[in-house]
Amino acid sequence: MTSVEPEQRPSTAEHQRLENSPHDGDVWRAWGPFVSGRQWGTVREDYSADGNAWDFFPFDHAHARAYRWGEDGIAGLCDRYGFLNLAIAMWNGQDDRLKERLFGLTNEQGNHGEDAKEYWWHLDATPTHSWAQYLYRYPHKAFPYAVLRSENAARGYDVPEFQLADTGVLDEDRFFDVVTTHAKGAPGDVLVTFEATNHGPEAAPLDLVPQFWFRNTWAWGRDDRKPVIELVPGSPEGLVHLRATHAHIGVVELVAEGGPEVLFCDNETNVAEVFGEGESLSPHPKNAVERAIVHGDPSLLATDARGTKVGLRYHFDAVAPGETVRVRLRLHDDAWVDAAADDVRLEEAFGAGFDEVLAARRGEADEFYGAVIPEYIGEEERLVARRAFAGLNWCKQLYRYNVREWLEGDPAGPPPPDARRAREPHARNTSWTHMSLADVISMPDEWEYPWFAAWDTAFHTVAIAHMDPQFAKNQLMLMCREWSQHPNGQLPAYEWQFGDVNPPVHAWAAWQVYVLDGSRDHGFLIRIFTKLLFNFSWWLNRKDSDGSNLFEGGFLGMDNISVFDRSRDVPQGWRLEQSDATSWMAFSCLQMLQMALELSRVDRNWDGLATTFLEHFFSIAEAMETFGTEGVSLWDETDEFFYDVLVDENGNGSPVRVRSLVGLLPLIAVANVPAWAFEELGDFTSRLQWLQKERPDLTDSLLHSQDGDVVHNSLTPVVRERLEAILRRLFDEGEFLAPHGIRSLSAAYRDGVEIEVGGTSMHMQYTPGESLNGMFGGNSNWRGPIWFPTNVLILDALLVIAEGADGDIEVEFPTGSGRCLPLEEAAIGVRGRLISLFLPGEGGRRPGTPREHPPGPLWDGHPTFSEHFNGDDGTGLGASHQCGWTGLVAHLICTTPEELRKEIDS
Repeated sequence: MTSVEPEQRPSTAEHQRLENSPHDGDVWRAWGPFVSGRQWGTVREDYSADGNAWDFFPFDHAHARAYRWGEDGIAGLCDRYGFLNLAIAMWNGQDDRLKERLFGLTNEQGNHGEDAKEYWWHLDATPTHSWAQYLYRYPHKAFPYAVLRSENAARGYDVPEFQLADTGVLDEDRFFDVVTTHAKGAPGDVLVTFEATNHGPEAAPLDLVPQFWFRNTWAWGRDDRKPVIELVPGSPEGLVHLRATHAHIGVVELVAEGGPEVLFCDNETNVAEVFGEGESLSPHPKNAVERAIVHGDPSLLATDARGTKVGLRYHFDAVAPGETVRVRLRLHDDAWVDAAADDVRLEEAFGAGFDEVLAARRGEADEFYGAVIPEYIGEEERLVARRAFAGLNWCKQLYRYNVREWLEGDPAGPPPPDARRAREPHARNTSWTHMSLADVISMPDEWEYPWFAAWDTAFHTVAIAHMDPQFAKNQLMLMCREWSQHPNGQLPAYEWQFGDVNPPVHAWAAWQVYVLDGSRDHGFLIRIFTKLLFNFSWWLNRKDSDGSNLFEGGFLGMDNISVFDRSRDVPQGWRLEQSDATSWMAFSCLQMLQMALELSRVDRNWDGLATTFLEHFFSIAEAMETFGTEGVSLWDETDEFFYDVLVDENGNGSPVRVRSLVGLLPLIAVANVPAWAFEELGDFTSRLQWLQKERPDLTDSLLHSQDGDVVHNSLTPVVRERLEAILRRLFDEGEFLAPHGIRSLSAAYRDGVEIEVGGTSMHMQYTPGESLNGMFGGNSNWRGPIWFPTNVLILDALLVIAEGADGDIEVEFPTGSGRCLPLEEAAIGVRGRLISLFLPGEGGRRPGTPREHPPGPLWDGHPTFSEHFNGDDGTGLGASHQCGWTGLVAHLICTTPEELRKEIDS
């Protein structure tokens, strides 16, 4: 990877804004798209005894029930603390409810787990949200909520999910494309437009209803200060002027053009409607706007032009085919300094300057990404990278969760059930009472995963670092701060169970971000390295149960990749030594070693820590080679592959012979030791020399190659002969190498395989698409599909191996083709296959587009970033807006040197 020197940093307008606002609380980051795509069904809103978050707060409650910890909306905008929100709602004259939020099925409702049943795309966004666009596709016909539920409930694992397009409501392009645009005239001056285009063959009615509301912070007995939104009298004709006053964020004003109907209520639960009986805290509850518009019942609306929620109704009787209707708003807070009188400012709010600001910010966004994405990148790759960056920016969500308060319950609410306060594993997150977050965090997906996952976020930061390195560094540090990292050193996995285990990729991400930022921020490297020391110790103490230097991490995020649930279903009387868990730790060791070496260049006191991680790595590599009383190895000489091994109480081992990513991951444990380290670091060098003399069995994992006078030193547990065997399988199109990447399970198991595990015969089958079982909810599948993050790690490792060997390794690519290439060129071939997922193919269709997206320019023009991809044809699977780790394609595109582009294109 090529670092960016400080003097080479661009000086575009957006880069200057980033320079002036490096942290979340800074002025240019004060407002952004931090509203979740889904707050219902989250752990934070779950106060049940049984921990069934989906049932405790279902979708059908969301329109009428106040949230406790956050808000949700479509293309939402809010302040950095999430107090005040603005989002678009719509009504097509047919739906039984206002379209305020994205709909999807819960885990038990979907035949492959939870699944959003909507279509939306993140069109563009800069890191400070000075410019952003979001497209939502809204049907003319009634949204088929009931049909989507019933049809999916009737389907099994062996058939595809039933999606919105399958219902027929979008046939003949009978939908509106509703584009939300945000543009900042100044840090506290946000210009907002909503534009709806009718793509259907006939005119259709539409209501656009921007909603402006405060998150409910006053009803829970912890802070009784209640904010207010008021209609300001005496506004110029054709304008609506609203003033929102809040104890923390001060005064915020919203001006609306066009004289919409103004509908006030409170962001309070309609108790009788939600629960069947009881009295609401306000006579004007949260769903009063919906009751008035959809049901023609204005009786719940406030009549005194004040409340904590307001809807601005723009009604269009008939939007003609091809016609676009437009709504304009302008929000400003106390940070917007304007010496003009209020009436002058209002009259000019939508003058010529409004569209001038939009044009200027759009141009600045083009200039910014022109600097971020190398100029030699082709037009289609450029679009893909920019859309990936847009998704990463739109999926920044405000995440509020104080676990102690959540477990205790609120003073104004009923006491929590005793089951909620039992110790884990019987109750959720009870050992994480230190955790208290109120931060903007990069989320995997705004609907399906509206909560962070430690390893997802780490992958996000590598792509984010190309456009906003400071935010990337802040995200990595946040997971290691005292209010998130456990006192024992564990990083929080995800809110469903913070104590679950995610793979230790944080150190790799930190090193990547450091290099992408110019290899110059030693302060960041020191801060993250010292925090990760605690996490490394946790892994050693908690996941190496017998001190063997082999690790038992459980499922490690790769859900159903094994024949059984490795977290819970290990056969009785056996323990499982995992090839992937052990490889993750060897990998983590080497990333920590690289950081320690880098820090030693400026301060020799870090030299000893480099030595520490060198020895840890050697110990793990030796353990992978042989352990137990019978000299068991994770490497199987017969199959020439790495496997998990079941070990009985006598130390005898039984390999779990399934060729999967579990056996490929030893490849990622590789690092090249720079030549200067042997010349400049006395402690590191002398200890290595001692080990080579006294413990040559340990140092087999230090490989040497020489090019003239230059000696290359590579650390890897995969010796040359084993590397060649693994690469033969990796590049075999009948096993791992797919047309668009690397499969997670060998395709050699298309017809299934029976293996004996702990005396029991178990079945395993290559499944290129959706999961055929319900393990881990059934909404993801690691038994065949292509997963982008692990592909990127393997690709990165291949390039490191090739660099360390200095071109000395040749491989047949693909295996059996008779075409021999240097390993670096084979890695470039894999890179090209991954990128091709997003590029138009025959007829303009992108291979990675989800199955249910109809053909045609209205669909094919939009790249999608699915959670994973079919192992045979690349079709997108899982969450189709997963711009998190799949957004790593932007990283691949932006780090592709010009001389390699022709190889990728061919």
